[in-house]
Amino acid sequence: MDEVRMVDFAQMDEEDFFSRLYVEHRKMYAIAYSYLRTEADTLEVIQEASCRAWMKRKKLKDEQSFTPWLIRITINCCMDELRRKKRVIVAEKMVEEAAQEMKSNDRIDLERAMNRIKPRYRHVVTLKYYHDMTTAEIAKVLKRPEGTIKTWLREGLKQLRSYL
Repeated sequence: MDEVRMVDFAQMDEEDFFSRLYVEHRKMYAIAYSYLRTEADTLEVIQEASCRAWMKRKKLKDEQSFTPWLIRITINCCMDELRRKKRVIVAEKMVEEAAQEMKSNDRIDLERAMNRIKPRYRHVVTLKYYHDMTTAEIAKVLKRPEGTIKTWLREGLKQLRSYL
């Protein structure tokens, strides 16, 4: 029988915790980059997510939940960064939008459509198609029933089709 290894993350020393975190570094980077699209912002968010994970490690009870828990923290940090940037870059965006209207290709169109769909659908579509996660894995990350994830995925794809 497989037994769930209970690891007391609250008692884990900093070196052990961050070596465990390092194992997930590539996944954190890929997810953050898919949201933020710049290396500088991605690295900043990974640092913030790592710090938040260290500060909130006492809430984590079993080792099997570590990866979904860390991905959820990373996504939350990405969303915080996107909200912060949205407040800062409102004026610059107006000039940039005029320039981007001149260009159009499939990738730009897809990114624009992804930005227009509801955030919960965007999370599911991003994790499914950009990070090859299963609906069960996404359900664990987002703490939602698998049926809800399937519905959100269907609705997200439906919205994408309507914008493309």
